[in-house]
Formats: sequence, C-alpha cells, structure tokens
Amino acid sequence: MGLIKALTGSVIGTALDTWKDYFVCDSLDNDTLMVKGTKRGSGGSSEVITNGSGIVVNEGQCALVVEEGNILEVAAEPGNYTFDSSLSPSIFDGGLEGLKNSFKDALARFTFGGEVNKSQRVYYVNTKEIMDNRYGTSTPIPFKVVFDRATGSEVEIAVRLNGEYTFRIVDPVIFYQKVAGNKADRFEKEDLASIMKSEMLDALNPAFGQLSTQGISYSELPSHTAELKEALTAALKTRWGENRGIAFDSITINSVTIPEEDAEKIKNIQFAAVNKNPEMANATIVTATADAIRDAANNPNGAGVGFMNVNMAQNTAAGVMQNTQQAAGGYCPFCGAALPAGAKFCPACGKQLQ
Repeated sequence: MGLIKALTGSVIGTALDTWKDYFVCDSLDNDTLMVKGTKRGSGGSSEVITNGSGIVVNEGQCALVVEEGNILEVAAEPGNYTFDSSLSPSIFDGGLEGLKNSFKDALARFTFGGEVNKSQRVYYVNTKEIMDNRYGTSTPIPFKVVFDRATGSEVEIAVRLNGEYTFRIVDPVIFYQKVAGNKADRFEKEDLASIMKSEMLDALNPAFGQLSTQGISYSELPSHTAELKEALTAALKTRWGENRGIAFDSITINSVTIPEEDAEKIKNIQFAAVNKNPEMANATIVTATADAIRDAANNPNGAGVGFMNVNMAQNTAAGVMQNTQQAAGGYCPFCGAALPAGAKFCPACGKQLQ
C-alpha cells in the first residue's frame, strides 16, 4: 500500500477524471488540531479506501492513512495523491523533523497482507502555527535576582506575568498515536488547552532559572522572549516533543509584576550596594542635604525651624556614614534585611558580609 503523488501543477479538477472517489479536508482553523477526512465521489463507505482513490492535501496539513488505528501512509507535502494497494508503504514528510523515524517505528509494529478489507480512514493533522493560547500565573513564580556575580549575591522574589504563546504539531505520527488516536472524528485545541497551559507554567520555573544565571532582570523579561522561548523549548522537550509531537513555537509577555515588599527589598539592596562605596555614600548625603536646605527655606513654620531640622538630619547622616564605614551596608546584599552597625554577619540570613 503506497501513495503516488501527482505531477507538479496538477489540480483536483483533472484528477477527478481518474479517481472514483477521493478524500479531502477543508481548511483547518486555529481551533482544530485533527479531523477525519471527507470522502467524495462515487460514494460507498467512508471507512474504506479503495484502490485508486485520491487523497488531497492542502498547505498546513498532514494526511494520515489509518487502518484499525495503525498508520499506513503519511503525506505532509501539499498536493494530490493516488492510493495504490500494490505499492510499499510510502511517506512524504514535508520536511517535518523526526517524522520519518516515527513513521518507520509505526510500520515496524504493523504487518501488511495485500488488499485491505478492514476499517480505514484518512485523518488530517493541522501543522500550522497554533495561536491565541493565553496564560497567566495564578500563583507567583520564584525568580532570582543576581546583584553581584563575584560574590554570588542574589535575592529571590516572586513574579507574576501573563501573555500568549504559540505551538506547532511537528510530528503528526506521534500526535496521532499518543494523543488524538482515540478521537473518532476530530480533535480540538480545547482538548489539550488546560494540560498544556499547566505544563507551560511549570516549565517557567527552570526557564527562569536559566535566565537569572544570564543576569537578566525580571523587568527585562518582555525584551528577552527569544531566550525565554529557548529555555521553555528545552524544558518541554520530553512532555511536548517526545510525548505529543508538539513543539513550543513562540511566547509574548504582556506584563510582569512583583509584590510591593519585593520591590522595596530590591530597592534597599541596590541602595546598600551603591553606598558600600564611601564616595557614593558621601554623594548621597550631599544630595540629601541640599534637598533638605531647599525644603527648609520653604518650611511653612519658618526657615529657622526648617534649618534646625537640617542640622538634625546632618548629625544623623554623620552617624550613617560611620556605620557605612563599619558595616557592609545599611541592608544585607543577600536578603535585604537591615544591618546593625559593624555587623560582619547578617542577623537574618546568617551570611558573612565581609
């Protein structure tokens, strides 16, 4: 049993002269992943493919000739084909990666015995990019922010994000055998939507781990979707690729948010890191003092009261500078906790500061 592809340029109209009947599938929409082909022509049972029947394959489709649940033929290249029961099984892979190997594996489990007299069907698998798959994190996902690669200083925050992703069926044989083969007529995207979304969100954990080691900040995620896609592809290789014949195609991020306490934690750590440098700390105090003097002049209770407050602030600043010289900073660079003056270890996380 094999398929003979018509000459380039042939159309259905001329093929109808030689076909008693033929199988065809209208354009597959974005919500349909697989559908049973429609038999047209001389009539007869739609469960039998007679010798000489035609099979029409359009762009973005892969036709599977199936007998009793076993795949006999594969045609992933657009064109018109004639079914010939006297030929050996054939495959037109259309360049789909891995399809040849999975088809050979399917044939190895099936014994052919000449003219077919069992139930047969033609299924059409959608090989176009499947879009409009929304996702959103119902619970925060951990994301590590690295502040100092030399010392390994990092802090873990909670990230929420939402957006859309796309996927593509790259191995229709695996998809039929392991996912859609138990469906009689059609398999919709909705049949997989829930589990795929859950698995994609699970894969974000290791994917975020890879991005954080590259020094990518959570706020930069929307501009690093290429790296995120690569990391998700690796994380989903087994569950989607090997188990379903599906490949992760692209992802977009609409928004990324973190809790207010995490934002404050990052701000404190960044401030402490900057002011570990005495010159930067002095510059911060000088700027703050200048702002205080300006505000003092506009104090509604009188400039004298305002400048008295400035003197108090300057005395406090002097103490802060002393603490800056004695400790690693006002806040722990590892966890963001406030540090006592002269601390060599963080009282919150226990990490050594000097």
